[in-house]
Parts: sequence; C-alpha cells; structure tokens
Amino acid sequence: MSETLDDILAGDAELPLGSDLRDAVQAWLAHLASERGHSPATQDAYARDVRQFLAFLKQHNGHPPCLGDLARVDAKTVRAFLASRRKSGTVSRSLSRTLSALRMFFRWLEREDTVSNRALQTIALPKIPHSVPKPLNVEAAAAIVNGGMPAELDWIGARDSAVLLLLYGCGLRISEALSLTFRTAPINGRDVMHISGKGGKDRMVPAIAIVSDAIHRYVRLCPYPITPDGPLFLGARGGPLSPRLIQLAMEKLRNDLGLPETATPHALRHSFATHLLSAGADLRQIQELLGHASLSTTQIYTEVDATRLLSVYDAAHPRARLA
Repeated sequence: MSETLDDILAGDAELPLGSDLRDAVQAWLAHLASERGHSPATQDAYARDVRQFLAFLKQHNGHPPCLGDLARVDAKTVRAFLASRRKSGTVSRSLSRTLSALRMFFRWLEREDTVSNRALQTIALPKIPHSVPKPLNVEAAAAIVNGGMPAELDWIGARDSAVLLLLYGCGLRISEALSLTFRTAPINGRDVMHISGKGGKDRMVPAIAIVSDAIHRYVRLCPYPITPDGPLFLGARGGPLSPRLIQLAMEKLRNDLGLPETATPHALRHSFATHLLSAGADLRQIQELLGHASLSTTQIYTEVDATRLLSVYDAAHPRARLA
C-alpha cells in the first residue's frame, strides 16, 4: 500500500477519527493497493482526497467524524466541500478526481455492508475544459533529441539523451522509461520492450536503432555498475534517477533552443503519437504503442493532426478532385 492512514493524516495533526472510520479507510486503501491495481501515485492522490474530505467533515460537524457521520452525509454537504476546495484554488480536473475518489470509497463501504449512502451519486462531476495535446513539430523534436545534445557527451548527457529518445522514439512515459532495467532495455539484440503502464496494462513496444544506440552509449559511459535487475538509469550519486532531473534537462534544452513552455518531456510522447499519425499510422496501432485502454483516448490526436486530415479530405472527396 502506498500510504497508511497515519501518513494520510500527517498533514492534519488535529484530525482525530472514530476508530470505526479509521479502520474502514485503512481497509479501503489496502483494497486499492491489492485488488484494484492502482499505481502508487493514484493511491496517494485518492488518499489525500479522503483526508481533505474528512478534515472538512470534522469542521462542518464540529466533532471527529465516524462511520455514522458518513451515513448522514447529504448532497448539500458534499457540494459545500467541493465549493470550499474550489475557493482554495483547486481546478476542475482535480475536483473531478476528488469526487470520483469519494464515490469509489462510498461504493466500497456499501459493498462491505458498512455504510449505505447514495448522496454522492446524485452530484455531477465538474466539467473539465476540453484540451488537446501540445506536441512539438518534427523539427523541434529532432532538435531536442539530436541537435540539442553535443556530439561528445559526458555520461550525464548521454543518459538524458537516451531517456528523451525513449520518450520520443518509443512513446514512453517518464515513469516507464525510468522503470527499465538492464535486462528489459532494448539493447544486446533486444529490439522490443515489455512495458507495464498505467493500471498495470502491459504492452510490447518496439525500439528503433537510434534509441538502442543511445542506451548503449550511456551504459558504456556510466561510471557506476548497472545490475541486471536494478534501475537502468542512475543519478549522479549512483542511485535511481529522479524524473525531476529529466524535467530540468528538458527545461534547459527548451531555453537553449528557444522552444515554448509546452515543450515538456511528456510533450515528446505526444509528439511520438502525432507524428506517427501524420505519417499514416493507424489509430489502433498508436493506441497499442501508447498503452491506452480506450481508443477514445487516442482519438484526441486526430484533433491535433487536423492538417493531415484536411489533406486526406481534399484528396479523397469527389468534388475536391473535380475542382
């Protein structure tokens, strides 16, 4: 389990709970970890959502909350909680996740015959503004993974270059790239990676030669021993590499190359998908490569690739051909 209940409440020292509620939340978090397969980051986010709601409930009711208080929660109270979170600056996307977490918790309580309360089900999720990914164009992506790096790299530069190439060349998330080991990396004749992504969804991802070459160069230059099943990418002191260091490396390249603020490591993954789509790749293929559970998630890239779609329309439509 990612967090114990004591960890959850660490930020709210003045938040005592009834023992029945404490035990219930502890059991729910164990359920998330062992049965639902949520990532540690998701577990932590849900844990914070619960902490915030219980803190609000204590202030709202004037006493430490217990399971009986959860049974009496009404829609008005939940709306007041969400309003207080919005007033503190929480955006709609986070509010939506918070409400989803609370719904999940209450549904679990009902399945366990502990508390039955459908008040949260009557509240609509906050509307999330529609947005599309912001990929780099082909030239900017090439500058990041090629021109932005000097020809002769030290081992830190070679490491950063290899990680960025995994994001753009293979469409990996930072967490997926940094979870690679020497045994699972696309080197020594291996050109396909077995990646375990969000929600434990596994996929096979091919690696092009330039990615394998960059990893080989990093391994050759790295001054620390890389064990077969230990992390492939190491920090300056030999420990596992922090994602923050890749973000900082990208920030430096962004400034050096005059790229916009949207040029982030995750934008390289978006660029991978968008550029494949522009080159004629099938959406289903891109879905598999990215590890999306739903095709609708992948379809957002068609909005980014409007130029290609219009050119296909012009080439295929009978009236366009007659023009």
